Amino acid sequence: MSRWFAFADRRSPLAFWLGSLGVVIGVLLHIPAFLMARATHYRMAGMPMGTPMLFGMGCILAGATAAAYGLLPKRASSDPATIHERIVAPEDAPLTVWHWAAGAALAVALAVDIMKVSTLGFVIPGMRAEYGLSVAGVSVLPFAALTGATLGSFIWGSLADRYGRRATILLAAVMFIGTSICGAMPSFGWNVFMCFLMGASAGGLLPVAYALLAEIMPTRHRGWSLVLVGGLGTLGGYLAASGFSALLQPHFGWRIMWFLNLPSGLLLIGLSPLIPESARFLIHIGRPDEARATLERFGSVVVSRSEEWDEEARLDHSRLPPTDRRFLGTTVALTVAGLSWGFVNFGLLLWLPGELMAEGRNIGLAAALIARSSLLAAPVVAVAAVLYSRWSTKGALLVMTATTAAGVLALILQQSGLPVAQNPLLAPVLLLVGSTGVISILLPYSAENYPLRIRGRATGWVAGCSKAGGLLCQGLGVLALVPALNVSAAVIAVPVMMSLALIGWYGHETRGRDLRELERAVAAPQ
Repeated sequence: MSRWFAFADRRSPLAFWLGSLGVVIGVLLHIPAFLMARATHYRMAGMPMGTPMLFGMGCILAGATAAAYGLLPKRASSDPATIHERIVAPEDAPLTVWHWAAGAALAVALAVDIMKVSTLGFVIPGMRAEYGLSVAGVSVLPFAALTGATLGSFIWGSLADRYGRRATILLAAVMFIGTSICGAMPSFGWNVFMCFLMGASAGGLLPVAYALLAEIMPTRHRGWSLVLVGGLGTLGGYLAASGFSALLQPHFGWRIMWFLNLPSGLLLIGLSPLIPESARFLIHIGRPDEARATLERFGSVVVSRSEEWDEEARLDHSRLPPTDRRFLGTTVALTVAGLSWGFVNFGLLLWLPGELMAEGRNIGLAAALIARSSLLAAPVVAVAAVLYSRWSTKGALLVMTATTAAGVLALILQQSGLPVAQNPLLAPVLLLVGSTGVISILLPYSAENYPLRIRGRATGWVAGCSKAGGLLCQGLGVLALVPALNVSAAVIAVPVMMSLALIGWYGHETRGRDLRELERAVAAPQ
């Protein structure tokens, strides 16, 4: 086990561990100031930032820099061009204990990502009261967090193709620990800045985890495991945010929710022995010995490389988004799908309860909507996993996108006053089912549709687009420019229908197909 903690394929394990320690020390130096505010129920607005806090910030900056250097890949032990080997994941290989362990660890990583987004809803009321903010003023906070998460998806996805999947997850965890100090920031401006950094550090966990999972799972089990791990991570994140809020906020105030970044980030680092580096990535950077050591645990084999599998070596890997003509159609389709999901999830579903109450509907309808969302999430994820793995990956995404489109259409008809759609829960339920199913499938599907060398950044691009759609909707809210719900629904219907058509035309069926075969299919001219 010690060699897994040692990071033998990295530039300087000592630099990583010392850097991580520096970040932790930097966070701990902020806790005394937080504890000193106990008499005011941990209200710190207007308090000065003392020397320990400033020194702690320096420790965090220096520690994160050292950790980033330490996680750089070592120079290749062999020239990648001379390694005539390829990794084959057996079609019917059984899942080993290491597959299950890696899946569980990556589910934790996804839960941490989702938990931070969910936490915003629980800290905003307390933050608004402490700083005396209006609704419009405090809305800057989620806007900053979503901006950071969007950029983080793009940046960390690209880093995953340079640093490696595992190393990128660990670097994100280190930086995530550093953002714990958001809980000790005395001004709202500092909270906004730190929340932006928090989103940027956590936002990349989603695409990188999917890219890694796609590369370590046997072909037979890849589909359902991708969707299931993503679904469990999402549900775990929501449950963790709500559970810790109920347990801790009454005693420690809203700030304690940000300090949870420290133990959750340390948990990810502690689970690092269970998270392998992608053997395909190690082969790609010229480290076949480390690749073989990884393969011993995961039941894959090494075979001679054939030139027919080398098509991806001739692809243009420098662009973001991936716009090489050989997968331009796929990129456009998944980009529009990601944007559409963001419009629906962060736009229509957030605006709908307020609009219903403004129309004079019973306030209990909004509560019913929230309750149904939590009740529907688990079965929808289960259904999505079955459809994706047992029926058709492309077909499952089309079904969930079509369900979302039906929800948008029902909302338009409802707002138009037509009797065919006057059940007030018809549109919300369709939108919730469709959007939950789409996000459960979209990133796993993206990870399967791109070659190794750009899988991280391509999946990160799609994840970033899903957040960018929400960013636009949140921006309209900050500027008080949200249009009427019927207008919003009509406008959002356009990209939703476009994504349905584009996926149908450009989407590839990935079920039961080896990743190498998919790389050739996606690289073929479209």
